[in-house]
Amino acid sequence: MARVPVSGEQHVLRAGEYDAIVASVGASLRSLTYRGRDLVVPFDADELRPGFRGATLAPWPNRIVDGRYTFGGEEHQVALSEPNRGHALHGLLGWSDFSVTDKGPSHVTLAATVEPQVGYPWRVEVETTFALSSEGLTQSVTARNDSATSAPWGTGPHPYLVAGEGLVDGWTLTLPAAQVLEVTPDRLSPTDLSPVGVDADRFDFRVARPLGAVEIDHAFTALDRDDDGLATVTVTDAAGTGVAMDWDATCPWVQIHTADVDGDPATPGYRVGLAVEPMTCAPDAFNDTAYPFDAGLTVLEPGVQHPGARWRIRAIG
Repeated sequence: MARVPVSGEQHVLRAGEYDAIVASVGASLRSLTYRGRDLVVPFDADELRPGFRGATLAPWPNRIVDGRYTFGGEEHQVALSEPNRGHALHGLLGWSDFSVTDKGPSHVTLAATVEPQVGYPWRVEVETTFALSSEGLTQSVTARNDSATSAPWGTGPHPYLVAGEGLVDGWTLTLPAAQVLEVTPDRLSPTDLSPVGVDADRFDFRVARPLGAVEIDHAFTALDRDDDGLATVTVTDAAGTGVAMDWDATCPWVQIHTADVDGDPATPGYRVGLAVEPMTCAPDAFNDTAYPFDAGLTVLEPGVQHPGARWRIRAIG
């Protein structure tokens, strides 16, 4: 029997001039190229995935502060998977091995189950499809609540986009967001929703401009959308080559992270890509009643399937 790589079963997709590899552990986008050019920061098949790079996040994206929340009148405590900040990070399926339910030369559908457990006592069936075409890679995620009671839900991806050679400092970002969720500097716990002008040099990229040395690990909302309802983030290099990511209204939030790994330039992966994470809900949305804004929490009723969230990554230039 062939040995399975550390990142799980490898699903190779091809269409036009795009190539992608999806790893089964975490339903992770391991690589995506256009004409041989990386569009996301890749990792090796036999490499322990660096953090949540490329992973599918469910049943929540981002953080639950202190791992505690109240839902349906009951208090819950989730295991703290971000010990340095004391939060529960990026859901419960990041290291689960997804099984194949459908596969072709340019697409693969993977499925996994969130089993009832301490802190999240619901069974939720999660399915995600990666589909490659001449217009890029589209991923969709659906969920069905197979429990007897309502369940809180959220999802999103975690790719690190690559515009070109070098660090993010030399790239130009377009981010059509009018509001930013401010956070505490030490733990990144949400504090208040503000106009991006609260710190325009750091947060206002509604008009394309270089990232420079700014450090961002924040969620944005109030997204400007085109006539098709899509919000689009673009990252390009000095020559205008780069990558775009778009998504529909099922994701009213997006997390942007300049990959400041521990703030140390000597650390592998430091500022080598820009994390762009469309999210169906805000950070700490499981505590939505604690905030004076709509955190976007989805409530999955028993036996009901979420209509699904969708996003696409495509080349520029």
